[in-house]
Amino acid sequence: MEGSELTKLGSSLPVACVQELAKEPLRKLGIPPRYIRPDQHPPNATLPLQLPVIDLHKLSTSHHDDEELDRLHNASKHWGFFQLINHGVSESLVDRVKAEVEGFFNLPMEEKQKYWQRPGEIEGFGQAFVVSEEQKLDWGDIFFTTALPKHLRKPHLFPNLPLPLRFNSLKTSSFIL
Repeated sequence: MEGSELTKLGSSLPVACVQELAKEPLRKLGIPPRYIRPDQHPPNATLPLQLPVIDLHKLSTSHHDDEELDRLHNASKHWGFFQLINHGVSESLVDRVKAEVEGFFNLPMEEKQKYWQRPGEIEGFGQAFVVSEEQKLDWGDIFFTTALPKHLRKPHLFPNLPLPLRFNSLKTSSFIL
C-alpha cells in the first residue's frame, strides 16, 4: 500500500479548543450551548463507582476466563471504557507516554495549532466526528494520529511531534491523546 492514497479514517468539522474556552470565566458567559447535554441521563447510581479493570492476560490465554469476558462486556456496555492491566506494556513506558501527553496538552496554543485537524480529516488536535454545527460536543480536546503502520501516518502530524512522544508512541501503535 506504499505510495497509494492514505486510508481515510473519517472526518470532523473544526471546533473551538476546549482548553481555550475553559480559560474564560463560565459564570460570566455561561456554558456554551453546544456543550450542554440534556439528552444524557444522569449517572446510574446502581453502577459501581470504581473504574472497571480488565485483565488482558486472562482474556488472551487459550482457556480464556468467561468471568473476565463478562467484565469486559459490562465495562464496554455501561462505562464505554476501562483500565487494562497485564497488557505487557511496561509501567515505565506508560509513565513516559503519560508525561509526554501532558506536555503536549500543556504546549502554548500557537504550538498546538500546528497539529490542528485539517478540514475533512479526523486526525490532529481538536474533536473527533463533529459532523454538524448543531451537534452536541464533549467538554474536552483530543489529539488523534496513527503511528503504525507507517504508510498511514499523516506527514504533517506524526513526523512533527516532539521526538520523545513520537518514539514512545511507536511502542504503543495508534494513540488518542
